[in-house]
Amino acid sequence: VASPPVRRARPRPIPDPPRIEIPAIGVRAHVISLGLTRGHRLEVPQDPSQAGWWSGGARPGDPGAAVVVGHVDGTRAPAVFERLGELRAGDLVRYVHADGRVSTFRARSRESHPKDDFPTRRVYGPSAGPALRLVTCTGTFDAGRGHYRDNLIVFATPA
Repeated sequence: VASPPVRRARPRPIPDPPRIEIPAIGVRAHVISLGLTRGHRLEVPQDPSQAGWWSGGARPGDPGAAVVVGHVDGTRAPAVFERLGELRAGDLVRYVHADGRVSTFRARSRESHPKDDFPTRRVYGPSAGPALRLVTCTGTFDAGRGHYRDNLIVFATPA
């Protein structure tokens, strides 16, 4: 009795992680998912070359505010948002999803705020449609506290 032919299952390709691309400032980086710390603060990527998407908000391109954060500097190499302060109104930001879809945004404005006066509602609050917020540190470095005193926020809308 002949046995049936053996069918080998094709391995499913592992999707690439999502990435963010900002051509005007040379950004092309993987994006990881972030949650909150025990102190209810947004986690930050451990790797300064990666950006992080706040998984408690909208996915980039979906209705609502999507928040992507990244470091402004690193100890060994430039960080993902080192040049975020150079972004100008009209510059494009592309979020490439793991399935290959691309959500394209246009920077509209940028603001700096002291960390103790962060505009939480404007950054994380409701949005009438898709919106993207890019956040990093800026200002002077407080060596005693080990972090920058301010945050830089870029507000972007679909292109």
